[in-house]
Amino acid sequence: MIIGIMALDLFTENSHSLKEKRHIVSSIKDKLKYKFNVSLIESDYQDLWQKIQITIVMAANKKVLAEKVFHQIEEIIFSNYDVQIIHVKKEYI
Repeated sequence: MIIGIMALDLFTENSHSLKEKRHIVSSIKDKLKYKFNVSLIESDYQDLWQKIQITIVMAANKKVLAEKVFHQIEEIIFSNYDVQIIHVKKEYI
């Protein structure tokens, strides 16, 4: 069994308050939990209104499956939300 961990640093220009940012984060979290059954948290930048860090954790039978899901997650975030992906860090244990 493989545990995959992915941390995404995101930037949004259209967020002008913490309330707007939290709306974006909540939407991302709900969509990813529903679609992929992963666990995720907002792991940093809680007090900044344009930066977001989300950490996602999943269990898979093979590393290839975790890599595929993480790639799909990146695509969904990029295509459905007005955010830029600044940095992605992935680990597999």
